[in-house]
Amino acid sequence: MILWTQFIRTSQTSSSKSVSQVQAQATVAMAEPAYTIPAFRQRTADEGTEEYQRVSTKVGKGLTVIQEELHRMRMTTKAQVDSIAIQREVRNMMYKKTDVLEDIPKLPDFLVALRPHTVWEKTPVKLFCTVQGNPRPIVKWYKGGVPVDPLTAPGKYKIENKYGVHSLIISRCAVSDTAEYSAVATNIHGTTTSKATVTVKRAAGSGEPCQLGLVPHLTEIYPSKLEVSMLDRFSVSFGVEGGSISLVCTLVVVPDLPNLPPLAQWYRDDKLLKPSKLVEMSVGGGAARLTLPHLAKDDEGLYTLRIFTKDGTTEHSAYLFVSDAAPSAPGAPGAPLSVKAYDINADYVLVAWKPPNTVNEMAITGYFVDRCESGSDKWVQCNDAPVKVCKYPVHGLKVGHSYHFRVRAVNSTGISRPSRKSDKVTALDAAESERLQVIKIEGKYDIVIKDDDLEGYVTIPGEPTDVHASEIFKSYVVLSWKPPSPRGRAPLWYVIEKCLAGTGAWQRINTAVKLHSPRYPVFDLQDGQKYQFRVYSVNLYGSSEASEPSEPIQKVDEDGIPPWSGVPSAPGQVVATRNTKSSVFVQWDAPKYLKNLMGYYIDGRIAGSKEWFPCNHKPFKHNRFVVHGLIPGESYTFRVQAVNVYGLSEESQESSSITVEPALATPSAPFGITLLSCDGSSMTLAWKKPKHFGGSKVNAYYIDKRNADSLVWKEVNLVAVKERICTVDNLTEGTFYEFKVQAANMAGVGVPSAPSAPMKCEAWTMEEPGPAYDLSFSEVRGQSLVLLWKAPVYTGASAVTGYLVDMANKGSSEFVTLTQEAVNHCYLKVTGLKEGETYVFRVRSVNAAGVGKPSQLSEPICAKALPGTQEIVAGVDEETGDVFLSFEACEICETSKFVWSKNYKAIGECPRVAVTKKGRTSRLTFSSPDKDDLGAYSVIVTDTNGVSASHTLTEDALNTMLELSYAIRHPIVPLKHGLNYEVLEKGHVRFWLQAVKLSSSVSYRFIVNDKEVTSGEGIKISHDVATGVIQMTLDHFTRANDGTYTVQIHDGKAKAQSSLVMVGDVFKAALKEAEFQRKEHIRKQGPHFSEYLYFTITEDCTVMLACKLANVKKETSFHWYKEDDEIVPETPPNVMSGACALPIPLFSRKDHGIYKAVLSDDRGKDTSLFDISGKVFDDIINALAQNAGASASELVLQCTPEGIRLQCYMNYYTEEMKTVWKHKESKIASSEKMRIGGTAEMAWMQICDPSDKEKGNYSIEISDGVQTHTRSFDLSGQAYTDAYEEYLRLKAAAFAEKNRGRVVGGLPDVVTIMEAKSLSLTCTVWGEPTPEVTWFKNEQEVASTEHTKVTFEGGKFASLVITKVTPEDSGKYSINVRNKYGGEFVEITVSVYKQGEQIPEPKLGHPKTPAATPVSTPVPPKSPAPPPKTPTPVPPKAQTPASMRSQASTPASTPIPKSPTPTPKSPTPSRSAKSPTPPRFMKSPTPPRK
Repeated sequence: MILWTQFIRTSQTSSSKSVSQVQAQATVAMAEPAYTIPAFRQRTADEGTEEYQRVSTKVGKGLTVIQEELHRMRMTTKAQVDSIAIQREVRNMMYKKTDVLEDIPKLPDFLVALRPHTVWEKTPVKLFCTVQGNPRPIVKWYKGGVPVDPLTAPGKYKIENKYGVHSLIISRCAVSDTAEYSAVATNIHGTTTSKATVTVKRAAGSGEPCQLGLVPHLTEIYPSKLEVSMLDRFSVSFGVEGGSISLVCTLVVVPDLPNLPPLAQWYRDDKLLKPSKLVEMSVGGGAARLTLPHLAKDDEGLYTLRIFTKDGTTEHSAYLFVSDAAPSAPGAPGAPLSVKAYDINADYVLVAWKPPNTVNEMAITGYFVDRCESGSDKWVQCNDAPVKVCKYPVHGLKVGHSYHFRVRAVNSTGISRPSRKSDKVTALDAAESERLQVIKIEGKYDIVIKDDDLEGYVTIPGEPTDVHASEIFKSYVVLSWKPPSPRGRAPLWYVIEKCLAGTGAWQRINTAVKLHSPRYPVFDLQDGQKYQFRVYSVNLYGSSEASEPSEPIQKVDEDGIPPWSGVPSAPGQVVATRNTKSSVFVQWDAPKYLKNLMGYYIDGRIAGSKEWFPCNHKPFKHNRFVVHGLIPGESYTFRVQAVNVYGLSEESQESSSITVEPALATPSAPFGITLLSCDGSSMTLAWKKPKHFGGSKVNAYYIDKRNADSLVWKEVNLVAVKERICTVDNLTEGTFYEFKVQAANMAGVGVPSAPSAPMKCEAWTMEEPGPAYDLSFSEVRGQSLVLLWKAPVYTGASAVTGYLVDMANKGSSEFVTLTQEAVNHCYLKVTGLKEGETYVFRVRSVNAAGVGKPSQLSEPICAKALPGTQEIVAGVDEETGDVFLSFEACEICETSKFVWSKNYKAIGECPRVAVTKKGRTSRLTFSSPDKDDLGAYSVIVTDTNGVSASHTLTEDALNTMLELSYAIRHPIVPLKHGLNYEVLEKGHVRFWLQAVKLSSSVSYRFIVNDKEVTSGEGIKISHDVATGVIQMTLDHFTRANDGTYTVQIHDGKAKAQSSLVMVGDVFKAALKEAEFQRKEHIRKQGPHFSEYLYFTITEDCTVMLACKLANVKKETSFHWYKEDDEIVPETPPNVMSGACALPIPLFSRKDHGIYKAVLSDDRGKDTSLFDISGKVFDDIINALAQNAGASASELVLQCTPEGIRLQCYMNYYTEEMKTVWKHKESKIASSEKMRIGGTAEMAWMQICDPSDKEKGNYSIEISDGVQTHTRSFDLSGQAYTDAYEEYLRLKAAAFAEKNRGRVVGGLPDVVTIMEAKSLSLTCTVWGEPTPEVTWFKNEQEVASTEHTKVTFEGGKFASLVITKVTPEDSGKYSINVRNKYGGEFVEITVSVYKQGEQIPEPKLGHPKTPAATPVSTPVPPKSPAPPPKTPTPVPPKAQTPASMRSQASTPASTPIPKSPTPTPKSPTPSRSAKSPTPPRFMKSPTPPRK
């Protein structure tokens, strides 16, 4: 019964009268182990059955009485409430309210008085009464004359006032609740009291526990009839705005019915929560869960879970803190909270909220209010300027529309995140519901009567009344009035006028607004002026008379805030006291002036820090608060601010500094009493330390004993025992004894432990050792821990040689031995654990005789590190060079000590190490570390929840730290970069080095060839502390400057030296670079090239030689040269543009050479050379090839008389490009059969006299040195057949063109001859076979006569000779030369003039012809050369007509051509007629590129 009572006090719940098996398991998990019941105290089965039947009968009768009483109470309450409802309905049926009756003062009077109750223990009872009075009385409840405060016992008392019924509910009655209860009603006219007695009875035998373990039979089970126990309860929680959090409490339910979970209720700050989008609740699966998916500061508060059980209710409470989310801008305030809408009307709502806590942010200067129509995401800002108080009247709403509101805070840094939006409110006229009256007939029928029906027919409404200011602030005033009566049925609105008080000059103020609500905010009032207001009622029939003017109203200014407004005064004295190891209890005095106080904000800071942090984020209403989440062992101070609608008060005075530690109390009971040895007259006992020390160190233990068959305890020791082991002497052998232990600290002696199991005083004689004892844990982590124990007191027949360690999961009896062989020390590091799992351990001692009895099981240990756990850090002190191990505890208290061990043996006083402590950090410093100090070091922080750590010091780590220690004790200036050199502009040489860090007191010197160098002419020495650079610059670096350069540095105790050897090749390279930079500097004084010549390729494959210029002017000249020959480009170079370029079109090998650009003016000259040869030439060709390859078209087929040609068009082609033609993947070489060539626009490959062997796939590969561009054509199948036929046709046409008849030369175009002279027209003809020749005159064939003689000699020479020409011989002559392949027709114009006449002008643009000379024998021309093989026609040059010579001695003149053997470039002269069979060219199967 004692253990069960302790369980009841721990959980704050009602205990069950019967103990089921599930409850027994929960009890074992939560309470301390119980001892075995002695045999003489046990009952038989029959005795237990009789007792069970007796208890069941009593309980059954008690339940029946309770049910009957509850039913009677319900009926009585219902009858009384119905009576009150009838009275209210009667009053509503009155035509006109009697204002006079309401104004009559009336003492409080109880209509329904309290009545006495008699109830069973652990059942609820409800006391209720109904009171009336004018003004309405205030009711207070008393128990035995003492006021009833629900906060003193959360969940026990509940006071309600609903519908005029005042009630006091005692949720779970105890015998101590038997008392006289009174309800005291008070108003200004007096006080009246109603009293009643509550008697709580206990069922007979209820004080005796039932040992049968049976569950009484229940005929019907309800959720409230279940036995429910809470196990793992939710603790104080911390969340962040915008996040989510779940509060979970695991339950044990008997019986556990899946479809019938227990009834659970969640409360926040004593307000019942209901499921919604912001609150999710679930009960089942052995847990009750509350989830807040969208946290806001509105969710902060005290959360209570109340479970209805068989015996009443059980509950648990914990606080939830919700901190601000990250601000929208650095320094912006937190979001406002608790946004609500009040005074809702048709177009007006008063929005109110609570201000956020500002700790380190700038003060809030105002607020913006936003509204959003329900169902929309579009927010509209309501106020143009920030409002300074936490209220704002929003007008201009639409009647019948629903809205949400939110608020944003503003300070000088920015605007906060928006608050959580308010609940939905609908803009409706509140006066409409008051104009309805509902009358119930016989409690069944409702008759609704409107005031409109009672007013009769009204057109013009009455005037409003009671115009006054309901809200007065600095930025606005809210006007309120009562609607008119009578009102009329037509829609009504209001018109408002104002005037300066006493002037009578009225002015309308809502000209643009049609106002439907009896509320209106006025914003544009002047400071310091008093105003009066009046209101008109208006409908479609007209306007009422003006209302009575209001009293003079003045807007509040900052200098004249009345005493009832403004922020509250600062809270009074703040006192902080110890609470738990991570919380502090803070109390303060209320402000002197409350001024409608909303609550308080509490701030804290670590002692010595300047940064404050908020302890709560929602105003707390009471003047005491528990601050959670503090660092154990740290010291804090606190301050408080009061909050109201105007903002935050001044800060209170700071509290005294307090260290976070548990409140001082007596320790809890020790447990686990174990027998370690017995010699027949004495017994050696050990026990485990208390789980709770009570805030101070346990410094004493007291042991009591008794015979197992006795009830009297006797003290064992009068002098306190310091250790947890004690030998009890003067015992009787063979007797059973029980023991109990009490722990003591500076607060006193704690409660005794549970009695141990009965132990027989009998001498131990076994050869095996006794049990090890005092199992403890250290360094508990997620996957490992260290188990520690003490050697057994009883060693057996021989010394203990080792230990075996067994492990099992909690609740399991299957142990696993962790050690293959016995370990010879009293500790073991256990690895391979699963994080979050709970384990138990035991230890067995081993000696030569065997394995001894196991130790008592260890406490269950969860493999999980403490929050904030740190590890031991090995390091070297930066100032002294000492090697140390350091540990920072995650929690600590005033009595905590750091206990260091080596190989898990306490170090104690040792000259090799020194232990120091500072705050929560302890350091173990080695005096002269060497190999003897290697090993495993551990530290335990006493009086904590197992704070500990270990570190193994290895030889390598020690050597590394010793090297660092030496470097610190013999410091050097660390260098980022050693001495180096750099050649600057103008040929200056800079010698420099860079240190990691330099102080302002650094000193140094430069030494060159064993001589110190100082700053002077041509030498500059300097340093920069910020960058750590030390440098020396030589203005003139010459051959005399070779040698060794050294820098020596002294910075405090540290030294450094760095050298650079400048001889040999290193010096030559530096000197060459310096001279080059010097020349470059001189060059850049005049016009120069900022970028020397380079080449680029344009899109049309033009090569551009480009350069960039600097320091030029208009007079600067620029010239291009190739191989010293000047190039004059078409566009003169423009030097002022800063760049010049020389285009090289159609680039090829001909463009090899050295190009030069010369820039000069009166300041100097600069030259840039560019050698286009070798690799440069190849690079240009590759660049051209890249452009050409990218632009290359697909292969095109073209037939010629010689064969079939494949052509590839591209932007540019030259034979220097790396192009390869392939046939069936085999490379083609240029030959008589396969000819390869190209033009500037294309590359081609011709197959001469093609045959079937040339069928197949052809491709061309264009390589640019990086990639290869490939184009292909499949010359096979129908494509080859069509191409071959076209080739044969063109070949035949070319053969015919080659062998047709034609005039090779010799005939002029125009002949002018004097009368009586002889004319000879002679020409050479050719054809195979020999052509036929026919002469014509004016298209008539000329026959050979004496006057006109026609000859054709040798098949080559044809002539027409006219002797003694006459004017009749003038005309158009022509010759027709033709064979079977075709022919040619040539025309000659002959003009004859008389002697003495002016020679006519020659036609066709030919020069004048001299007088005809006598005919001479023509010289036969040479045989004409055969026409060229290539049949492609080429236009010939224009021919000049032959000159005619006149011979006076001969009667005839024969024109002689200039060249008797002309060799025309084309077999077809330009003036010849077309062949009767002109050739046709076949189009390629693949269309050519356009």
